[in-house]
Amino acid sequence: MDEKQSGRQTGADTLAVTRRDFVKTAGYGAGALAMAGPVALANPARAADATLKVGFVSPLTGPLAGFGETDPYILTQVRKALEKGVAIGGKTYGVEIINKDTQSDPVRSGQLAKELIESDKVDMMLSTSTPEVVNPVADACEAAGVPSLSTVMPWEAFYFGRGAKPGQPSPFKWSYLFSFGAHDFFNCYVSQWNGPVKTNKKVAVLYPNDADGNGIREHLAPALAKAGFTIVDPGGYEDGTTDFSSQIAKFKAENCEIFNTFPIPPDFATFWRQAAQQGYTKMVKIAQIAKTGLFPSQVEALGSLGPGIASACYWHKDFPYKSPLTGLASNEIAEGYEKASGKQWTQQLGATMSLFDAGIAALQASGNPTDKAGVAKALSTLKTPTTVGPIDFTKGPVPNCFNTPIIGTQWIKAKPVSKFKLDLVITENANDKNVPVQAQLRPYNG
Repeated sequence: MDEKQSGRQTGADTLAVTRRDFVKTAGYGAGALAMAGPVALANPARAADATLKVGFVSPLTGPLAGFGETDPYILTQVRKALEKGVAIGGKTYGVEIINKDTQSDPVRSGQLAKELIESDKVDMMLSTSTPEVVNPVADACEAAGVPSLSTVMPWEAFYFGRGAKPGQPSPFKWSYLFSFGAHDFFNCYVSQWNGPVKTNKKVAVLYPNDADGNGIREHLAPALAKAGFTIVDPGGYEDGTTDFSSQIAKFKAENCEIFNTFPIPPDFATFWRQAAQQGYTKMVKIAQIAKTGLFPSQVEALGSLGPGIASACYWHKDFPYKSPLTGLASNEIAEGYEKASGKQWTQQLGATMSLFDAGIAALQASGNPTDKAGVAKALSTLKTPTTVGPIDFTKGPVPNCFNTPIIGTQWIKAKPVSKFKLDLVITENANDKNVPVQAQLRPYNG
């Protein structure tokens, strides 16, 4: 799909040690609204002085398509909000958003970024969802000197995974990311796993041999072990694996009552069905999954094996935040999407909206959005409210990155009055106390 149209609570000290070890081997109160006001739209009677081009790269098709499913709706809302242009530095600018589908292919992600830079001459690049999309786009922008902003991937994989070293100056001048990190998962998991569901604290981990899996293995697993959990790790597996019998046998032999994984969606579906056939799911009390199980369609596809799975969210329709760009509150975004599409809301709605909230705010903060170096500098100090909460690049945790929260959730069967099969309820809020807890975690086999 290719369109051209206008318009914390921080982690435990144990995790800091884990970050250092990793490098050796390889989420607001009313006060935050003062950080940045609403986007200043131009006077409708005034013609645009120039048109800004913004590239947007995301996965609409392929194994990661769940992340891009809501993009058309968000793009419609953003283009509507920008149809009268944006006032920046005394001038009025039209905004043309050029969106591209990566087809979940890292190579294509980089190629599309180069096309947007070289052929479309974009003034800014936005990208979202997983290292397979974000990192190749960010690398292309670094090489070409184009300001880039991204979200929805662990910040460690974005920063350290692309060659940055702690204690040293950032090697990146053009690419920035606001997203969650390993300590957010740590806080969420410890809060969730030490909650009402009692277990033997033995954790079966199924981490793939990819950027996400390897980063989580280095950052998260050791911290969980230091927090009192026994980690049972059979080692990395390759994406696309079709037989998980050996891993399942190990998890059963070790009587692992907690299960945790960060796979691409097709791999988890394969594993979980095999785990059910081989009797492992019956001993699981907490099934905590990430990267997949984020969206209702993925969980519904598991049939009876879906309800009870614990996930985590980087945005929820009940977040107490709104979009400064569109003026829409979180629940309004979700309700609007459901009415327009007939489908259930997903957490990617708010995440993608927040990317445009922040991107437009950076263009405004630059004073001159056609000055790429000025936009990049504005990104480095950007403070603004967004749909996922406030972001402030002056606070780190490292240069070029700002840390947003992860909140614990669980998929349950929806009430009979709902037109949807499942409901995603918030079960803990260790990373952002402004988010309301809605229910206690239930045992997977409860």
